[in-house]
Amino acid sequence: MPAANQTADNIRREFKPRLRTASQDANVSHTPPPKLIGNLSRRDALRVGSLTVASGLLPACGINAASDESGEHPGKAKSVIFLWMGGGVTHIDSFDPKPEAPEQIRGTLDTIDTALPGVHFAETLPNLAKIADELAVVRTFSHDSNDHLLSQVYTLSGRKVTQAQLFTEPNIGSIVSHLYGSRKGLPGYIAVPGITRPGPPPHNLFVGGWLGGQYAPFCLGGQPEQPDFTVGEKLENPPAEASEDLQPRVLALPDGITVSRVDRRKQLRGQIESAVSRAESDGTLSTMEGHYANAIRLLTSAGIRSAFDIADEPPSVCDTYGRTKIGGRCLTARRLVEAGARYVMVDYGYDSDYGNLWDNHNAPSQNFPHTSELSKRGYHVAGIDKAFAALVSDLKTRGLLDSTLVVFLTEFGRTPKINARGGRDHWGACGSVFFTGGGVQRGQIIGQSDAQAAYPLTRGYGPADLAASIYAAIGIDPNDRVKDFQGRPVGILDHGTRIAELF
Repeated sequence: MPAANQTADNIRREFKPRLRTASQDANVSHTPPPKLIGNLSRRDALRVGSLTVASGLLPACGINAASDESGEHPGKAKSVIFLWMGGGVTHIDSFDPKPEAPEQIRGTLDTIDTALPGVHFAETLPNLAKIADELAVVRTFSHDSNDHLLSQVYTLSGRKVTQAQLFTEPNIGSIVSHLYGSRKGLPGYIAVPGITRPGPPPHNLFVGGWLGGQYAPFCLGGQPEQPDFTVGEKLENPPAEASEDLQPRVLALPDGITVSRVDRRKQLRGQIESAVSRAESDGTLSTMEGHYANAIRLLTSAGIRSAFDIADEPPSVCDTYGRTKIGGRCLTARRLVEAGARYVMVDYGYDSDYGNLWDNHNAPSQNFPHTSELSKRGYHVAGIDKAFAALVSDLKTRGLLDSTLVVFLTEFGRTPKINARGGRDHWGACGSVFFTGGGVQRGQIIGQSDAQAAYPLTRGYGPADLAASIYAAIGIDPNDRVKDFQGRPVGILDHGTRIAELF
């Protein structure tokens, strides 16, 4: 059997859909069919000529084919920037310091005043402290898992999963993309860059789940394409300054291919596809249709192409965000929202240069200093402080903050007690996140943790509550149902309510 067919058969076995009835556990969801682009069907002979260009242009992740160019919706937020820091950002060394706790809890960091009277952040957040009156910080982010994969899927989707469901649940952005589609030619869900993978081995959790592969995010990509952050020697103190090419690979035309040539091929392809689509309907090929259509749109629109290029920004703006990976990614997100993007995920977690950015156990394999010192580095907490504050301030200056919901999320906090190696371990019981813009009531601290930031003293809010809040801001009722890729209705969320204080 050819290797491509063996691979396809293996994927089919792994992703065999599991039928369910309404009485079964609501957490058990359907698994989408894989994108078997490498597995030739009897129809492929008709498509070879028409898809030749597309095969060299598609990004690693999906592009939503749905389009709503008129595209407005009832929520106050017209766009979402989802600041995804996968790995577990330390809350005690950032948004919820405990200066009265013993040093083995608080570490060696000082606290600083913020723009909110009586509220203090750790010294690692001087820029966010100055604009704390623009933030709604939730200090009681809490759930019952200390497992990276389960917690990340839960936070990315708002749906609690088992190990067997890591790839079945659509990301929040996938639901938004499915319901609202693209806008101004930009895919409905964009990941900047969408390459980080928890593991080992690396897992891609940026998925369309039971909606289908076409609702996975459009990933800008990067080098390497799917990095294993455990591979390669990491410097003891790597430089924070780094430049990335965040231009989508779809915009890099192969040698000899011009935009006008692509446009001519599109016309020929359209004729062939029209005849084929009348003959047969195929879910996998429907996914491919969406990929191709959006690739063409990105290629042939100068305005869309320029939205991905931060080289047009004045040097002073780049300096404000920080000439770091996270700075460049946040600046790209602002440009995309300004160009009309509906849902942008800024992805900054496991990194081939920095290793486990947030998962700072300081295990023997991790070449890190004490957590208090690590947090002050320009690629760590201090780096997101600079980039996040610049993003919020920039959106406000440009008149975009009121219509753009900005959410900082990570899957859990870190242990209150610093371990013997100077690191902090997984801690799902308590963490900190923030919301701003998009109709959110800013300038507040929501929730209070105990004296060691170990457990909430007030109501805890889990990933489903955060997801419900995002949906509420953008005008989606989380109690509604959407159809999965097989046409069966599935609830957007199976539990969780929006955080009332935000609205």
